[in-house]
Amino acid sequence: MPSPSPDHPGLFIRDPYRFSDAMLIIPPVLVECLQCFDGVHTDLDLRQTLVRLTGDLTVGQIEQHLIETLSGAGFLEDEAFAQMQQERRRVFAESPLREPAHAGSAYPAPPEELRRTMTRYMDGAASHAEYAESLFALAAPHVSPEGGWQSYRAAYRLLRPEHRDRTFVILATSHYGAPEKFGLTRKKFITPLGETATDERLVNWLAERGGDAIEMEDYCHSFEHTVELQVIFLQHMLGPDVRILPILCGPFARSIYEGGSPEEDEGVHRFFETLAELGEREANHLFWLLGVDMAHMGARYHDEFTAAADQGRMMEVSERDRQRIACINAGDALGFWDLVRENRDDLKWCGSSPFYTFLKTVPSARGELLRYEQWNIDERSVVSFAGMAFSKPRE
Repeated sequence: MPSPSPDHPGLFIRDPYRFSDAMLIIPPVLVECLQCFDGVHTDLDLRQTLVRLTGDLTVGQIEQHLIETLSGAGFLEDEAFAQMQQERRRVFAESPLREPAHAGSAYPAPPEELRRTMTRYMDGAASHAEYAESLFALAAPHVSPEGGWQSYRAAYRLLRPEHRDRTFVILATSHYGAPEKFGLTRKKFITPLGETATDERLVNWLAERGGDAIEMEDYCHSFEHTVELQVIFLQHMLGPDVRILPILCGPFARSIYEGGSPEEDEGVHRFFETLAELGEREANHLFWLLGVDMAHMGARYHDEFTAAADQGRMMEVSERDRQRIACINAGDALGFWDLVRENRDDLKWCGSSPFYTFLKTVPSARGELLRYEQWNIDERSVVSFAGMAFSKPRE
């Protein structure tokens, strides 16, 4: 991304997978050189580019420094990067704990400060008695709580003390996971508010029957925020001693870009069937949570326009979002996915795969929109999200 520092212009590089902790700013004059690191260009191509950009024939030292800096930071596909990747995966796989990855950035790290912040978010939140018996699922954002706290509150205020005894199945977006894959882990989730156990019995049951679409001990869990943010709201509302079944849902890219339904992929189909069976077997012992955002519009997301919340083009986005939400609330999985596939999902709903997984797994669910919001994540870009509640029709 462009450097965030006016005093240090250039291209800012970091590794979202956190194999590398390094952060680099490549000076503007050298940015073009990065195109030479594509596995096709040669060392000679790089030197020719440097000579052209600098006007200096003696670029050997600059060339070597650039290569060594990128390699040392873990930003080249070479032995140094392979070792970083292997070590990070090993450490995560061997640890019994999933440590907090976003404390101190997405939310306060000191426990007392976090408790005060969560109390501020949830203050004045009154539960709705009409959901007391029928409520079995909620959808909440995974955007920064400071930007989306009202939608988080709209959903999480419906939790009641009796829900504490259930296992919370968290269907959350996997921003970096492989398409058509579902990431599981047995690890306990740690936050400043305490330690929350993963229901290993249910994880093992899914892993044994769910097929090859499952990524067991998915490394994406180590840094993905979409489950972690649901956990801190769960812990605040019900205490840390709840049980969760965290599932990261990768994008259904084949369906969006090539056509057909997601379950035409055999691995996805088998996982849907297995999760649906688990839902039926454990029906009275489960509560479903969806950690989902909706549209991503504007410059940050490669659109050729500046997006402003609830203004201009975002009014059309709001209408299209609500059409999708209406399908979700009606339990209309096919109608929802038809809308997602329009223009290869030009709304860029990162929550589409968790929503669709939920609709296919619990087809009897009927939802209600509690709150819909758009938020300027920066001056030129907008994310939309909502709080939603789901119940099953009374028999």
